[in-house]
Order: sequence, then structure tokens, then C-alpha cells
Amino acid sequence: MTARAELTGGPDSDGRGADGLGADAAGNFDRLAGLYRWMEWGTFGPWLGRCRRAFLDELADARTALVLGDGDGRFTAALLAENERVEVDAVDASAGMLKALKRRAGRGAGRVRAWVADARRWEPDRRGYDLVATHFFLDCLTTDEVRALAARMGPALRPGAAWVVSEFAVPDGVYGRVVARPLVALLYLAFRVMTGLRVRRLPEHVEAMEEAGFVLRARRRWLGGLLVAEKWADGSRKASLDG
Repeated sequence: MTARAELTGGPDSDGRGADGLGADAAGNFDRLAGLYRWMEWGTFGPWLGRCRRAFLDELADARTALVLGDGDGRFTAALLAENERVEVDAVDASAGMLKALKRRAGRGAGRVRAWVADARRWEPDRRGYDLVATHFFLDCLTTDEVRALAARMGPALRPGAAWVVSEFAVPDGVYGRVVARPLVALLYLAFRVMTGLRVRRLPEHVEAMEEAGFVLRARRRWLGGLLVAEKWADGSRKASLDG
């Protein structure tokens, strides 16, 4: 049975996906749904938002987007506002976050299908996505889980589909050792306490996505390399995405 539950007017009453996993399998983020925006601004100010929107102006041609783990929906809302023709499938294990995402989408909410599901097990019910977005989501997974996710999403994408990623990173050098690594460790500790998240280190997502057939097209960095935005293309069928 697939982990799938569509929200037509709101989440399932128990906030669980069709396989019964619910949010606990990857950390319970429901309790943060109303606080997430303020927590982000209190720690990183506007920088996470800038990272999410790094390639937004290059996504005007997208028509069907798959957005995984967008939290309270700031990227989804920006995408809907920027691209008036795109339709979005939003997947999140947190029913509370999906409620916030639908509210933030405003008039664009009619173009959003929201699924309460563990993205590690969720199976798309349609093909032909030309955009995937994972902003500060892959860091909730292990390297093996990122690899499996990328491989499973591949067949649901159009040739050359774009995949935009925002993530924390630990750059080389003194800054990475003295500032970035301890800060990332502190963030994992905080989310383990607040949500029960089991992952404790950043995945090797670049290696995992390359092994799944994706090609890195562009990368931008902020805060000395602590924040990274990337644009990938599905190259598994020898497709190319220029620009």
C-alpha cells in the first residue's frame, strides 16, 4: 500500500499517511508549524529564504511541480506567485505543516494537491513532473535515503526536469571546522529534542543524486558556504537542461 493521502479541504483527522507511518517516522514537525517562521528568522534572518528562492526566476516554464518537505510553504507560495500556470503536489509527513502551506498559498491553493505522507515511501500517482523542490529537507534523510528517493522520483519526471535543492553544508577550512560544523551539530541536536528527528549528520546528497542520474547545473553559496542552493537536471535519459 502506498503512503498517500490527498488533502482536499484539510489533512486526515489523524494526520497519518495511507501506510500508517504518520510524522513520527522522520520526526514530528507538527508542533513547530506555527513557530517555524519565527524560529528561522530568529536564527538566520532572511538567508534561508534567499537560498530557497535562488533559482525561482528560472522556473517560469514549470507546469507540474513536486515539492517535498516545504514546511510551512514559503517556497510553494513564492513559486505559485511567480508562475501562474504551475500545479504543485506538496508532500509532507506533518499535517500541521501542510495546513500552514495551504493557508500561505492563498489564492493559489487551488493549484496545490497536498499529501500527508512520509516522502521516503510515497509514490507519485502521476508522471511528467518538470520540477522537484527539496528545500532544507534532504538534511532530514540519510545518504542512502536520498539516493533511494532520487532513484524513485526519476521515472516520474520529464526528461531534463529540474530539481532545486537548498541545504546546509560544512565548507572546507577553518570556518567549516570552527563555525559551520558545530552549528550544524547544534541544529541537529535542537531538532532531535523538538521533533524526535533521528538523523544526526548531513547526507552526502551530491553523491547520492549523481548516482541516481542527476546532473548538477548550478550552485550558489551564502554565509561562507554554510548555505547552499543547487539546481540539478534529470540526466538519466540523456536529457539536458540548459540555462
